[in-house]
Amino acid sequence: MTDSLNGLTIADAGKGLRRGEYSAVELASACIQEIEASPVLNAFCHVTGEIALDRAREADRRLRQGEAPPMCGIPIGIKDLFCTEQVLTQAASRILEGFEPPYESTVTARLRDAGAVMLGKLNMDEFAMGSSTEHSIYGPAVNPWRSHGSERHRTPGGSSGGSASAVAADLCLAALGTDTGGSIRQPAAFTGIVGLKPTYGRCSRWGIVAFASSLDQAGPMVKSVRDAAIMLQAMSGHDSRDSTSARRKVEDFEAAIDGDIRGRKIGIPREYRVEGMPEEVDQCWSRGAEMLRQAGAELVDISLPHTSYALPAYYVIAPAEASSNLARYDGVRFGYRANLEDGDGITEMYEKTRAEGFGPEVKRRVMIGAYVLSQGFYEAYYRRAQRVRTLIKEDFDRVFTSGIDAILTPTTPNSAFCIGEIADEDPIKMYLNDVFTVTVNLAGLPAVSLPVGLDSEGLPLGLQLIGKPWEEGDLLNCADVLEAGADFNKKPEKWW
Repeated sequence: MTDSLNGLTIADAGKGLRRGEYSAVELASACIQEIEASPVLNAFCHVTGEIALDRAREADRRLRQGEAPPMCGIPIGIKDLFCTEQVLTQAASRILEGFEPPYESTVTARLRDAGAVMLGKLNMDEFAMGSSTEHSIYGPAVNPWRSHGSERHRTPGGSSGGSASAVAADLCLAALGTDTGGSIRQPAAFTGIVGLKPTYGRCSRWGIVAFASSLDQAGPMVKSVRDAAIMLQAMSGHDSRDSTSARRKVEDFEAAIDGDIRGRKIGIPREYRVEGMPEEVDQCWSRGAEMLRQAGAELVDISLPHTSYALPAYYVIAPAEASSNLARYDGVRFGYRANLEDGDGITEMYEKTRAEGFGPEVKRRVMIGAYVLSQGFYEAYYRRAQRVRTLIKEDFDRVFTSGIDAILTPTTPNSAFCIGEIADEDPIKMYLNDVFTVTVNLAGLPAVSLPVGLDSEGLPLGLQLIGKPWEEGDLLNCADVLEAGADFNKKPEKWW
């Protein structure tokens, strides 16, 4: 049990609230105080203190009446990609400057209705395009973890870097992220927290600013596997406004965590032992596998033969969908509009608005997407990438049909790097941070990242468990066992 209220897990905070040890207002106030004291992390881009306290007071009323669901009174941060009614939603982009949606996204509405307390909006890579939260109109978010003896700021990962930093630094008890190619799991690994990417269609995408519609999925970023189960329960369910939302019963994910994985088969894919992977990452992977074996699971060597094609396929499909989705930002209907000169027409308005409103990484991906969708290149690039995507999904289908229950891999090929270390040098090198995560999005599978240790520099290393579609309960049960074996209870040494 932590000494500070803002350091609690969802599960522990819920128990304390119901025992009357503190109120939801006190819990929210502790988080707001910590946010205000931590500007250097740049995790929150908009703090909604008044809204938080109003919702906390309502949560206390529900708690007193004994009708409160598990998320009631829990202070959370919301990634700036989720539309929140009458609260700025910019997707960390200049082109959405001043945009206050008149509606609420389905996921944030469900959390609000469950009694969760919104503390504010969280920093991110612009339009979720990035792996380091350096591509943001608000400036980079900062990882609360530092390497031994260094004062250099490290990235919290991306695109949900603000969410990861806020949870790791105890600015909130949990946060919402989105995952298009690893944007929940990679920052979770970099900051020593738990990040869950659900099955595609488990959580509604309605009201989430779109990046790549066939890949995007909302998920929880939390301090424990059990917290991920509790928060996912409140977020999930069919939504008639989202055509990709699945008509499936929402199970009790927390009840599925029983700590028993005896007889389960855990796949170890040989293709994930990539060239140049640090020895520490490989050792971490081996230790995690041994923890699961000691808990009664059977380790099985498996092959996912099309893994090496996943990254290039992803960086064709995702920019293509982004190019289409971002075409709506033209300066006509909402958001930023460039100043025009006499004689400028609508074409000049489009060109100037998009040139000034989008950052360099977004422009790069929009241009790539427009290129691969253009006449003469559609068949050569986009259609071929979609065929590769099908082969990747078939690899996973074949493995799971053979009796494998979950797949264990590293989450990232390295620990958190310094801000400016990669983004200023080579965008391709930055894209390689997604090498272990993009396959999951291409196949629409659930996956969770959790911390299992520190590297020689004192930075967190995470492992990823990939599950069968729609079986988040079983996946989280395996993750809970791995979490217990790793016993990762470390926090960054406070310097901020």
